[in-house]
This record gives sequence, C-alpha cells and structure tokens, in this order.
Amino acid sequence: MKSNKIKSSLYLGILFVIFASPNFGVNAQALANPDTIKYILTPVSGSKPKINGAKVYGLKPNSPLMYRIAATGNRPMIFSASNLPKGLALDKETGILTGKILHKGTYKITIQAKNSLGIAQRELRLVVGDEISLTPLMGCNTYGGWGPFVNEKNIRDAANALVSTDLINHGYSFVNIDDGWQGTRGGKYNAIQPNEKFSDIKQLADDVHKLGLKLGIYTSPWTSTYEGFIGSSSDNANGAWIRPNPPRSGTGKFGKYIFYENDTKQWAEWGIDYCKFDWKIDSVFRVKGIRDALDKTGRDIILEISNNGKLVDAAEMTKVANMTRTTDDIIDVWENEQLDSHVKKWGMSIRDIWRVHNQWQSYNRPGHWNMPCPLRVGMLGGWDLKPLRPTRLSPNEQYSHISLWCLWSAPLIIGCPPERLDAFTLSLLSNDEVIEINQDPLGQQAKQIAVEKGEVLIKNLEDGSMAVGLFNTNSTAEKISVNWQKIGLKGKLMVRDLWRQKDLGVFNDGFSTEVPPHGVVLVKIKKKK
Repeated sequence: MKSNKIKSSLYLGILFVIFASPNFGVNAQALANPDTIKYILTPVSGSKPKINGAKVYGLKPNSPLMYRIAATGNRPMIFSASNLPKGLALDKETGILTGKILHKGTYKITIQAKNSLGIAQRELRLVVGDEISLTPLMGCNTYGGWGPFVNEKNIRDAANALVSTDLINHGYSFVNIDDGWQGTRGGKYNAIQPNEKFSDIKQLADDVHKLGLKLGIYTSPWTSTYEGFIGSSSDNANGAWIRPNPPRSGTGKFGKYIFYENDTKQWAEWGIDYCKFDWKIDSVFRVKGIRDALDKTGRDIILEISNNGKLVDAAEMTKVANMTRTTDDIIDVWENEQLDSHVKKWGMSIRDIWRVHNQWQSYNRPGHWNMPCPLRVGMLGGWDLKPLRPTRLSPNEQYSHISLWCLWSAPLIIGCPPERLDAFTLSLLSNDEVIEINQDPLGQQAKQIAVEKGEVLIKNLEDGSMAVGLFNTNSTAEKISVNWQKIGLKGKLMVRDLWRQKDLGVFNDGFSTEVPPHGVVLVKIKKKK
C-alpha cells in the first residue's frame, strides 16, 4: 500500500508541474481525484534514457521521411545514429530523422539516446518499398472531444500536450483533424480550403512537424460530410456547394464530379500526413479513387477508411487502405444493455465492439490495421457544446479497453483532448511495456480462447514470447486460468505483469490469477533464461 501511495504522489507532483503551466490550459484540480489516482498501475518513467515507439518504419522510395526517436528520460538528451543510408540526416538535439531514400530495401540502423545518466540504443529497421504504416498508428483525433466545433487552437493545444505530457516520447506522433475544418473550394487546385476556424493549415502543419509530430485531415466521398461540411464530390463541375439544412441531411449523396486529386494535391502542399475518409464507405471503387490520388502526390499519406468498412469487401478494401474501421462508434459503456434505443442506432458498447472486431482478424497485418473506434478514455463530449465529462468506463474497464487494443494491434488513437488528461488516464496511455505489445513488428491480431469464467487473448510476438490477456467479462471477481498446452506452450515459463511491469515468477503448466470485474491481467510469457 505504501508503494502505491508513493507512486501516486510522484504522479501528482510530476503532472502538477506539467498541467499547472499557464500555457497548458488544464484544471489541475482534476489531478487530485483519489477515485482514479488509487488505480494507477503504470510505474513512473525513469530518468535514464529509454527508447520507445516503432522498431520498424515503412516508406516508399523517394518519399519524404520524418521519424522522431521516442525516448523517455531526463533532458537534455543527445541522439545519434549509425549506418544511416544516403539521403538521411538526424538532428542530434531533437532526435528527428529526415530525408529521402531512393532505392528499395531494408536498412538497419542503430539509434542511440544519451543523457547525463546513461545511454540507450536500439535497432530501427527502415523498410523502403510498397508499404507504409508497418506498425499501428499512435496519436489523437479531435472528434471525441470537440466534434464539429474543432478549431485551430484545439489542434495546437493537442500537439503541445503530446509534447508536454511526454506522450510523444512513448510513441504518439499524429494529431488528426476530424470533421469541421472545411470551408469551400478555392486556391490554385480548386481544393477544399479551411473555414474561419483555421487560419493557415500549411503553417499549422509546419509547426506540428517542428515538434516532431504529424498532421492528419478529414474528408468524405459524399457531397457533404457527416456533420454537413463540404465533401470530395459535387453535382457542380466547379465544386460549388451549399451547406445542407439540417447539416446531416446531405450525407450519403455521391456527386457527379469527383475532386480527390484537387484535394490531395492541396494536402500534399500543406504537408498533411494522414487522411480519414469517412462515413459509410460503401464502395471499393471510392477507396481506390482516393488511394490513387494520394499516391500521385509523392507523399506517404496514411489512409483510414472510417465508419465503417463492410466485411464482405474486406479482402479488396484492406489491400488499398492502411486502416479500416471495423465498427461503429464506441459509446463509453461496457455492455450493450447500458445503451438507450437512440444511441444503439449509431454506437456500440465495448463488448459489442469486441464481438464485431474479432471477425476481421485475418485482415490485420503490417501495412493494414483493423481499426475499432478511437479510445474512449479521459474527458469526452463536445458534440453538443456541453462541458466535457469523464468517461463512464470504470478503471477496470479502461484497463480492459487499452489491453484489447494493444493485443489486437489496433491503432492507438486518443479520442479525448490530450490537453485535458488526468493522472490516471495519462498512466493508461503511457505504459511502454503495454504499448510495446501494440507496436510489435509481427502485427498480429490476438486470437481469442474461451476459458472458464472469462476470455483469454493470445498474441505471438517477434522475439518469440507471447502476450496473453486474461479478461473477466463478469460483474464479480473471478479466478481465471490459462493452460500452457492449450495456447501452444510448454515447460517452465516466466510470466511478467505488463501493467505493473513486474515479474510474477516461473510457472510450469499454466498460470492462474484473480481478475477484477470487467478487468484484465495482461502478461508476457517467455522462456526462463
């Protein structure tokens, strides 16, 4: 108990310094909530350098590269790299790797981070070829916090928060603008220009890139987006558009004229790194159209197909997109019974998401990620201009939520404003041993095994070990067991608790543990040294 109190005090002290800053814009009072602080399991990051994030990175020949080495530890920190291929350069102070590689191939480089307390180094594989997005994307999206009311300040606040909370040093790298930025067509490409809430997206992208982060944007194939902003097609040859009344009444109409190339040229000039192509994408033809336009820009722009892909089209869709939404939006409740009839029409509980997402398992791979909805932790809301409110998921349910996404190799996209994080939510999002399961280069989506009183998910890892999640889906604490033979293992094996970052010991035939209601014990199993 004493160690938990000390750990909580450390979190409060560290986070108070961060969040109480006049530039941060967070109510520091929320950090002292004992109802969540006491559930923190993630140890505080150490002062010595530790390199985190992706171990493999994909890019296409002659496309611009920007990769920031994610490393926790005291600053100042000096970065270096050996065996850099021709065309790349590393900023030793920021750890940002930039440049272009002309020829296909796998380039193994050794990256190093050094401060006054020590040195950390690790291999990074740069795979130059036809695939990008070789590990699940990590970042944040504006819709879960601000909905269609998003503005430029929200984006800048989110980017600065990823830096000031140190999430950038745990591997989070994308800040994605969702629906609500669009004005009307114009400019030299007759592309969608920002509305009055955004002054200069190119300058915004430049500023985000200087932090070592990347910027995403949103569009839809329809004449109007879900929230009633201009889409990427029109019945007018010049792309003229009138906002529908009510705003969502224009959703789902595909125009005679398509403006994918107009818009993607503009995004490339701005420096956009990610495109969310949204709302009832009912055609592989439409997906191929936006993919071809993105590829013509010469910039590696990740393509997300959102809300949501059809399983019948998955074989073709997942060859084209980097991420495919497998589900409707998550509502922050555990069971479907907790949803009212109105919400059930467009939202799903965690358990419903779980059931649907499992059906997509065979389509998950490096280069394409099955994507359930962004994470529903932290402060949520924003659609109706009401104040943000805390997630309704219990702490145990939030541990299950994050563990599922990591075992599934699903993109870790924070669905709440990162500038409003409390200590508990930050601890959920910054556990490097848990994130490492998500970022494992094999990119497998965990297989599910039914066990007495619960569910077990197993995931093979590149180093020969296995990640195992023991989930209790019941409303009372249960003892859940997994037998080595049932999951393809044998002998004396070391079991490590990943949330607590603690070895639990060597077990011969299997492993049993008590799991709290709707909770999880997430472990890594490997041979005894």
